[in-house]
Amino acid sequence: MKKTGFVYDQKYLEHITFEGHPESHYRLLAILEGLQENGLMEILQQISAAPADKRWIEAVHNIKYIIKFEDACLMGLPDFEHQDNSICRDTYDIALLAAGGVMKAIDAVMSKEVDNAFCAVRPPGHHAETDKAMGFCYFNNVAVGARYLQKQWGIKKVGIIDFDVHHGNGTQQIFENDDTVFYYSIHEHPSFAYPGTGREFEKGLANGEGYTLNTPILPGRGDMDYRKKLTTDMIPAIKKFEPEFMLVSAGFDAHASDLMSGINLSREGYKFVSETIMNLANKYSQGRVISVLEGGYNLEVLPDLVADHIKIMAEV
Repeated sequence: MKKTGFVYDQKYLEHITFEGHPESHYRLLAILEGLQENGLMEILQQISAAPADKRWIEAVHNIKYIIKFEDACLMGLPDFEHQDNSICRDTYDIALLAAGGVMKAIDAVMSKEVDNAFCAVRPPGHHAETDKAMGFCYFNNVAVGARYLQKQWGIKKVGIIDFDVHHGNGTQQIFENDDTVFYYSIHEHPSFAYPGTGREFEKGLANGEGYTLNTPILPGRGDMDYRKKLTTDMIPAIKKFEPEFMLVSAGFDAHASDLMSGINLSREGYKFVSETIMNLANKYSQGRVISVLEGGYNLEVLPDLVADHIKIMAEV
């Protein structure tokens, strides 16, 4: 069994979105209940979150954008840049806490307090670009974590795997010119899914060309295509890049019961995804992997999917 850390803070519940919004605090409540029922809370190493210092946010996001976001929350606006991006007065501070929670998990792994960690944070992050909020995301938690790994801990090569059903346009945009961060995403084909990016020809720019790899999946294909594409696309790419540390954007919205997509991935399909990622981490990054919650909106299946994911990380 591995020592798996768990990042959570009750303040994450205080990012209040409008009634009926899919990205609500009920997601975390469901996950916590599921972990309790599965007996996992007893074996997880609790990691306390702390707000990210703004200099780490500025390592990823434009300072004018950061100020604009903070002002929108202070003014009590109902949303930021798009009506889907529901906010409240506390959202800015909680977004700092979400990014900071990922950083705390990194500290715990790098100092060998834990082997790996799962971050049950919100708001999510992978759609947030350098100067643009999108898809319920404001600060790109995984991108902040990647820069923190490099600048604070001296990690030279970071691998990011994104299995949210929606393409992580923000993460791709932030690192598209960078050959020190490899970004892999498997997601529903952009012709059928938000945000309309993540086609196979998007491979990075300039020095970063070849360090982005997208695997779009057509609706309805589910487990069979995921198994095939992860084997033929992701595994060889990670083997070639040999990351020193791996970050995961963990989205559970590709499940057949999640109305946010038409991919039809099963619970067993998700287990295969998690097992494949952990096998790669054990082989190429000394088992150092941090998984960060992104999407997943069906509250009936989300707890089991997250519990399965954490069980695989902890090898229980």
